[in-house]
Amino acid sequence: MPDSSLATVVRAAAQRLADAGVPDPLVDAELLAAHVLGVRRGELQAAVIRGDAMDEDRRVELEGLLERRAGREPLQHLTGTAPFRHLELSVGPGVFVPRPETETVVQHAIDALLGDSDPSPIAVDLGTGSGAIALAMATEVPHARVFAAEISPDAHAWARRNTAGHENVTLVLSDLADAFPELDGTVAVVASNPPYVPDAAVPRDPEVRLFDPSLALYGGEDGLDVVRVLSTTALRLLRPGGLLVIEHGESQGAEIRDLLVADGWRAPATHRDLTLRDRATTALRP
Repeated sequence: MPDSSLATVVRAAAQRLADAGVPDPLVDAELLAAHVLGVRRGELQAAVIRGDAMDEDRRVELEGLLERRAGREPLQHLTGTAPFRHLELSVGPGVFVPRPETETVVQHAIDALLGDSDPSPIAVDLGTGSGAIALAMATEVPHARVFAAEISPDAHAWARRNTAGHENVTLVLSDLADAFPELDGTVAVVASNPPYVPDAAVPRDPEVRLFDPSLALYGGEDGLDVVRVLSTTALRLLRPGGLLVIEHGESQGAEIRDLLVADGWRAPATHRDLTLRDRATTALRP
């Protein structure tokens, strides 16, 4: 009879994922086992120490998830959730999985909203995907009114699920260039994590290359096609002195600053993330 102890099950799961080349195999094994058992990772680790076992039905369920993860399907697709700041977002096929680096990007937008003198400042998230940036602004600055636009019907469906019940968030399915004409000249902050990967720079990670939607990844020959649209749209939406926040790749800061200066923006500045890589550029509406 196979050893059904959690310690043995988790150890074997981690080895299987390691053999498949999955980064952080033990973390993923623990998270998948915790998902199957309906507990948090810390609770699973405590159960391992106690010597708890996993019944056969749950071992079979875990086996199916391990097979998919070994095929490099994203962990978040298997658990159905992705953490973002204090949020747990629903994600799956058709939507970009939010990344930790975007958590530092949205802080620029949140700080600007918190410091705004308007009792109900307006923020816009262009290309909201799962709704991560919009929901971070809406929940951490609850007196703000947040508007989010997404062009992909698949991603919009996930954002609709995540934003349901948040009364200060308005979500639309819209081309970014035409979003929210009724807000022209009234917005305090426009934030975006646009597609910025150059078309020829196919990501190495199978989780990204095979499962993240192309619409959320690729931004034209130089990766900046959507950034150019953002610049024009944000100039329309923002009031004078309003802040634009754009996430981008670590080598794109200088080119984006030049683009923004050419469009008439003031004080463009590029900021590093927690790994000290250039990650976001901000600018002020003249």
